[in-house]
Amino acid sequence: MKAVRFHGAKDIRVEDVAEPSGDLAADDVLIAPFVTGICGTDLHEYIAGPIVTPTEPHVFTGATNPQILGHEFSARVLATGSGVTHVAAGDRISIQPLLSPRNDYYGKRGLYHLSPSMGCVGLSWAWGGMGEKAVIKDYNAQPVPDNITDEQAAMIEPAAVALYGVDRGGVTAGSTVLVSGAGPIGALTVLAAHAAGAATIIVSEPNPNRRRIIMDIAPYAHVVDPRSSDLAAIVGDLTEEGVGVDVALECVGQEASLNACVHAVRRQGRVVQVGLHMKPASIDAMLWALKDITVEATWCYPTQIWPRIARMIAAGTFPVEKVITARIDAEDVVAKGFEALLDPAGEHLMILVTT
Repeated sequence: MKAVRFHGAKDIRVEDVAEPSGDLAADDVLIAPFVTGICGTDLHEYIAGPIVTPTEPHVFTGATNPQILGHEFSARVLATGSGVTHVAAGDRISIQPLLSPRNDYYGKRGLYHLSPSMGCVGLSWAWGGMGEKAVIKDYNAQPVPDNITDEQAAMIEPAAVALYGVDRGGVTAGSTVLVSGAGPIGALTVLAAHAAGAATIIVSEPNPNRRRIIMDIAPYAHVVDPRSSDLAAIVGDLTEEGVGVDVALECVGQEASLNACVHAVRRQGRVVQVGLHMKPASIDAMLWALKDITVEATWCYPTQIWPRIARMIAAGTFPVEKVITARIDAEDVVAKGFEALLDPAGEHLMILVTT
């Protein structure tokens, strides 16, 4: 079968590989992926990997490179192991890609995303969404309603990152919110904050193409170029008595963005770290103390969030499909996918790949 595989930095290849073979384990599900998103984590691997893709056999999954990429995807079930009861051949599913022990300290508490042994389909597992077939575990297969499209189902994974950040920030009806960064996760965070009832949403984004896209998909947002405008002054103008926003969500993973969120939030407000930092950041801890703020850090998402997001999408309150800006074939994954997303002047947020 055809698959997109990661061999190393700047070395992603479309190759012929053996299909899954042999009997399925009792908790296995054989699937045929529909569409797969290129994630920021995939981009980090492409630029400077291997980072999370294992060079030695993974401690839990046993996987190693070359890795079939793709962890944001939807699929059709082809066959199931004898112990699988919640999905059957022919069902459409969204993949919850995290793999971890069910019986370690975190697994026994339902905190599967926090296990030190955690692996991920498409990053540290034998299979990924950018292949014509894959094998996943039963708990990775999440059924979706009939009125959700295959593309929407593939978007549940990145939407989970965004919604988890909004949850951790305590965004509720009437909240004032700053979203720093309007990349794919930032854009989904804007949509999630709006779905949660935020009354005022300010978006800080220096890229003009991303500002244009977010103004189109979220016309209710106040979109700011932090390089040419005074973000602090705009936040003051848009919040009660100029105190700052209730919640600031950092979706870039950069020091300047994190510190801008701290300055923008009101006293006793919340700053949520949604973007992943690739290097240490310098912060003003005294300012954190003076403002008496809460800083929340997030890692992935609680896996139980899938049905909730599916219901939100089906109800039309979380229009995740608006973030999709291109659809490409696997053969074009490097030039029209990875390179297009890395272009500083690029016009894309989320690119979906069909194998």
